[in-house]
Amino acid sequence: MAVLALIVVVAIVEITVIIQVAHTIGALDTIGLLILVSVVGAWLTKHEGFVVLSRLRAQLAAGRVPAAELVDGVLVLAAGVLMLVPGFVTAAIGLVLLFPPSRALFRRYLRRRFDVRVTRGGPPGGGPDSGPGGVIDV
Repeated sequence: MAVLALIVVVAIVEITVIIQVAHTIGALDTIGLLILVSVVGAWLTKHEGFVVLSRLRAQLAAGRVPAAELVDGVLVLAAGVLMLVPGFVTAAIGLVLLFPPSRALFRRYLRRRFDVRVTRGGPPGGGPDSGPGGVIDV
């Protein structure tokens, strides 16, 4: 239900922003800008994806677990999806996720969230029958 509400809110915000931009620069220019943002976003996503993939391969070759690289890969994938969705707000969020310094901030935030889940022993709330690690005790 929360995901559906988020999709509706994002759609309303995107439509509002697109209408405002169209009033300012014109409808055809707005459409052209949306296409340009999607094309540039796809190219940037491809480039950053290959950078992350090469770092992942280097970590594996060195015999280390590529945890940061795997999280970066997920963030680059999310950025790519956001960049391909028509809209300026989602493109801006996707662009922020594509830049390595800001992606590192998101990675640290996600790591803290995962650490809390592991420390607590499972997903938030766990459930009445779940034991340590979210395992259901039968």
